[in-house]
Amino acid sequence: QLQASGGGLVQAGASLRLSCAASGRTFSRDNMGWFRQAPGKERECVAAISWSGGEKYYADSLKGRFTISRDNAKNTVYLQMNSLKPEDTAVYYCAADSSQNWLSNLVARYDYWGQGTLVTVSS
Repeated sequence: QLQASGGGLVQAGASLRLSCAASGRTFSRDNMGWFRQAPGKERECVAAISWSGGEKYYADSLKGRFTISRDNAKNTVYLQMNSLKPEDTAVYYCAADSSQNWLSNLVARYDYWGQGTLVTVSS
């Protein structure tokens, strides 16, 4: 129901835009998040956006480089990633929190997950 795309192999300093297309149900009332998981590491939230788009969360280490946005008419969430670094290499997942609660960066709050898209940044 969540299909992430846009990953790939890029050099350090490049940009990528990830997309997450939702289907099967309307996600326009859900808070949405982008998470990533690198080999041997826990899954972490890189950015999240409220259902209206009015509230956003970014991991402190990523502020200024990543931008999350959404288009509810298209049932799609985006993650614009600029100035990519090798440490950004990971599988990136989009997720939806259907609880209609406050915006969260906690993995456990998100109940719908996409399949992930791999981002590899070479030095």
